[in-house]
Amino acid sequence: MLSVILLSYYSGNRINSTFDHLSKILNDEKIEFEFIIIDDDSKDNSFAIALDLEENNSNVRAYQLSKNFTSHYAIFAGLSVCNGNCAIPIPDDEQQPYKTIVEMYRLWEKGEKLIIPHRIKRNDGFLTDLYSKSFYKIINAFSDIKYPPGGADTFFIDREMIDIINSRIHPINTSIISEVLRLGFSPYYYPYERVKGINKKSRWTFKKKLRQAKDTFFSSSTWPVKVITSLGIFFSLFALAMIVFYTYIRLFGNEDFWGKHMPGWTSTVVIISFFSGLILFSLGIIAEYIWRIYEEVKNRPGYIIKKKQNNPDEFEKTEY
Repeated sequence: MLSVILLSYYSGNRINSTFDHLSKILNDEKIEFEFIIIDDDSKDNSFAIALDLEENNSNVRAYQLSKNFTSHYAIFAGLSVCNGNCAIPIPDDEQQPYKTIVEMYRLWEKGEKLIIPHRIKRNDGFLTDLYSKSFYKIINAFSDIKYPPGGADTFFIDREMIDIINSRIHPINTSIISEVLRLGFSPYYYPYERVKGINKKSRWTFKKKLRQAKDTFFSSSTWPVKVITSLGIFFSLFALAMIVFYTYIRLFGNEDFWGKHMPGWTSTVVIISFFSGLILFSLGIIAEYIWRIYEEVKNRPGYIIKKKQNNPDEFEKTEY
């Protein structure tokens, strides 16, 4: 059975059409599936519509998060409650062509455990496309994990990987794509062209994108710390060379260098200012890692699924 996880956020006017369209495609292909709706704390009628869909369809289940945790953590939540032998999260913007789900399912039947839909074209607008391409070029240059050039928002995974994620991964300050790629399973990159989404204002704001970019970078790269270490070694050797140089000038020469007098005050201020800035910058980078360690050891939940109001004893899950 295939678990289709719909990431819902202010999706009230799209849930039914998404389910109807997807059901027709999967039923025509004779693919057994369950439809899991994870509502990321929408403030409209999205969850009410999801509950109504659940009531009228035996293969639909709807859950709501206690607050807006953002899509990556909604995916973690969906994986924690799915029962399928394989699963795929899909966004609510209808940019994932549904026929690709069938094609990836067929690849899974042939033995692929991890399939990454590889965007060869985004159609999200010039600035968004530029931001995405630039980000993934940077992350691939400095990360221990290699992403497809166009990036990836979703994946198709086997039950084995789902169980590992649910039991071993703490979903906090991280990226679900990073965690999936980090598991070591050989990914099959499936190319597709992302279609233009429905005409709505994106709630994936720049602030959320920036936070997710930072989480993705710091959770998948040790490059900043290595750079700080290298800079520390370089400038220590530079300082040692300067000590030797100035000692030689004092003992065996004069204070002229290449025929020019070397004043002490200006050079001292410049050097101190430069190294002070470098130290503060380095501390800021280290603090990003320490803060993430601190959040991890506090063992706070990465997401919380609320009880359903119409049946409060049915389900409650907190992920630690």
